[in-house]
Amino acid sequence: MQQLTFTLDGEYIELNQLLKLTGICDSGGAGKALVAGGAVSVDGKQELRKTCKIRAGQTVSLGDVRIRVVAA
Repeated sequence: MQQLTFTLDGEYIELNQLLKLTGICDSGGAGKALVAGGAVSVDGKQELRKTCKIRAGQTVSLGDVRIRVVAA
């Protein structure tokens, strides 16, 4: 399993943008498609909201990739 860490500068980041900025997908639109397809989980629960607010302390999973979001 691939573990990534994303350092959050603000209060939150939208889920589709997180996927884009970590290199999981090429664009925010591709991130939205992944989320809409049910492939993404936040803290172990399937997430279907494309612009869900992800905050420090949360973990996003997609396939064998896990992204841990930490505060700056």
